[in-house]
This record gives sequence, structure tokens and C-alpha cells, in this order.
Amino acid sequence: MDAKGFNELIHYLRTFTPRSEIVLEEVPAPQKLATYAFAFSADVSNGLLGDDEDEIASGRFVLLHEPGGQDTWEGEFRCVTFVRADVDAIMQQDPLLPEVGWSWFLQALELNECEIAAPSGTVTRVSSSSFGKLSPRNDEAEMEIRASWTPLVTEPRDLMNHIAGWCTLISDVAGLEPIPEGVSTISAARRR
Repeated sequence: MDAKGFNELIHYLRTFTPRSEIVLEEVPAPQKLATYAFAFSADVSNGLLGDDEDEIASGRFVLLHEPGGQDTWEGEFRCVTFVRADVDAIMQQDPLLPEVGWSWFLQALELNECEIAAPSGTVTRVSSSSFGKLSPRNDEAEMEIRASWTPLVTEPRDLMNHIAGWCTLISDVAGLEPIPEGVSTISAARRR
């Protein structure tokens, strides 16, 4: 795929519409990892409006394309993601949280009919306590998933499923209720 083909693909990927709680924003992609790159960031809200709205998760999705591929990728495309969300302190202490987070990643891709190769990543749990002038703040707990995978696609437009898989992952990590099959949300997704 040449620059023109990649730009056409990016134009198509920009049409993706996530669920209403997710706001996508196109952001600068890293330039030194591959010949071509594209990136979205996502902020996930609790779905409430006005002063009651609160960000509960965030993330970033990067699509890399190297004509001819890279050996470690096992293909010409590579998806790279980061997802972060606040979690309950009790959940953060669960010794199985990293395994659960990794299974959420794999299930999100599978649910969106994504075929992948060479998955890799980390699941990190972070807890923080505040002291001094910050001591009135509550203790905080977070979960972070960093992952990359090679999308096995028949045609480049199949990459839309991988963006959908990433949005499913960030929804799961944020604790959003699944949208039942055949039901769509009333409000349209917002884009910055």
C-alpha cells in the first residue's frame, strides 16, 4: 500500500462511530515506528450530562503500516493500544486482575471478529495514596492495559473491526454496561 492508499484507508477509518460514552479524537501518530501511522485517542465518560459527567477511562489506538512488513509483526500492519481506567480499590487488589485484563483484551477482539497474530502487552495495576495537602483526596486505583497485535486482514477496510475491538476493550475496562445485540444508543457519539 502506498501513501495514497493509506490516506484512503485513514479517510475510511475516520468514519468509525463508537458508542455514545466514547469521544474519539484524531491525534498525532508516532512517526518513527513505521512508514505510515494513524492514531485516535479516546475519553470515556459515565454517560451523564453537564456537571454530572465524569471521565472514567481514556486510551489511545495507533495503526502502523510498513509496506513489506516487519519480522516481529508477522505482517504489514500493527495495532498498538493503551487503555487506562479507574477501578475499585478491592478490584485493584485482586491478584488475578492482570489475567482478567488480558482476557478482556483478547475477548474484545474476538467479539468483533478480529483475527490476530503476535499479540503482546502488559496489564498494570496502580494504587496511590495522598498525603499532606492532598490528604483529603481518596485513595485511587487504576488499571492500565498496553497491547499490540498484528491484524490479519483480507482487505485493509477490515481494520475497522480492530478499532471496534479497541472500543469494546475500553468500554469493558471502564465498566460500561454492554449494549445488547440489535440495540443502538439514542445519542450520537461525539467527536472532537
